[in-house]
Amino acid sequence: MAAGPALPGLFCCFAAMVLLIFVSVSVPTWDKISFLNVPTSNGETRFGVFGYTGSKTQIGYDFNPAIDNFDAGKINTNIIHNLTYVLILYPIAAGISGLAFLFGLCGAGYHRVGTVFMSLLSGLALLVTLVAWVIDMVLFGIVKARLHDQNVDAKWGNANWIGLGAFGALLIGFCASSCGIFGSYRRRREASGTY
Repeated sequence: MAAGPALPGLFCCFAAMVLLIFVSVSVPTWDKISFLNVPTSNGETRFGVFGYTGSKTQIGYDFNPAIDNFDAGKINTNIIHNLTYVLILYPIAAGISGLAFLFGLCGAGYHRVGTVFMSLLSGLALLVTLVAWVIDMVLFGIVKARLHDQNVDAKWGNANWIGLGAFGALLIGFCASSCGIFGSYRRRREASGTY
């Protein structure tokens, strides 16, 4: 029988891992998930973790200069280009959340130590996700403002809010797993005949 105290944190870490994977496979890999959507003469250019619509998958990128009637020099600066490298924190947070989930499985099925490690890893994933989310909001907020200054109607994508949902799930998962450390694990030991 699984240890009940670890289950809420385990569920939240799993949910956060799935949400962070969704963000990580955003445009150009999966066109439905993006941070910023910009109308162009060919339809819409979407920006994700590893590039934009029609670009190759890469870590760090320049913004598409093919946006109609826009001076790309205003957004393709060194600082903004370097901030696109930091988006790699989303896949890193997904990996850490996955490790927290695996340790949570150990905590739910076997021993309290798994729950302790789940708590520590979910706290680390929480911090990484917070940094990634703040940087993505700053990065794409600047780009969106500079696009609006030149009358380009850019809109927020759904990856921003999926990342925020992952942050919320990790926050709840961290609190739940931290409280779950102090839950009763004795019932399992008594059932197996060891004390």
